[in-house]
Amino acid sequence: MGGVAMLLSTSRSSATTTTSRFRLAHIVRTLNAAEDRAYRCAYHEEDGDGNLGVNLSKDIVPVAGETLKANIATVGSRVLPLSEKLLYALSLLARKVAGSRRRKAIKLHVPDFRTAFEHFCIHAGGRSVIDAVQSGLGLADEQVEASRMVLHRFGNTSSSSVWYELAYVEAKGRMRRGDRVWMICFGSGFKCNSAAWECISPPARDADGPWADSIHQYPVAITTTTTKMC
Repeated sequence: MGGVAMLLSTSRSSATTTTSRFRLAHIVRTLNAAEDRAYRCAYHEEDGDGNLGVNLSKDIVPVAGETLKANIATVGSRVLPLSEKLLYALSLLARKVAGSRRRKAIKLHVPDFRTAFEHFCIHAGGRSVIDAVQSGLGLADEQVEASRMVLHRFGNTSSSSVWYELAYVEAKGRMRRGDRVWMICFGSGFKCNSAAWECISPPARDADGPWADSIHQYPVAITTTTTKMC
């Protein structure tokens, strides 16, 4: 049903530290349920024939983009290096002091989140979702590879897709101690959740997992779309 269970601990004992795989550095939850347009863009209801399902409105893409932007702003304030924050602040200041005619010509600096994270796990809710987040964050194809491959193999498993993506990165042997991971998930409400993790101990190369019997077949070629959310 798109759910996942993980064992978390708040213990700081040496035993827990040595056996833990990841440390949760930040978690950010953005919820826009107070706005009717956002609340109704993904709604559980019956159709004309009495079949129960999720109705997605035409507002879901712009609502998702607005919610993602708000979430990214909060995440960025916590994880981005000072240099990226300064560049953004300077570009924002330049737009404010510029005249109305020049303001549009001055582009806001798009922070480079690759300076804060080595790996990105994006909610695999569809190709357009992954494409939009990739475009908005300026990510390379390799950085969204895990999201596309999870969508290809498992389909849309909702927010649980980010754990399959984490397993993909590990199965490829790309996870290193100290690497930082950004998980981005969406849901009805409308909401956007982010979790920032730091790798304490990568798995053994022969570790079991959802990709153990198929990782050698990936990546596969995937066509992309151009939907924009942010």
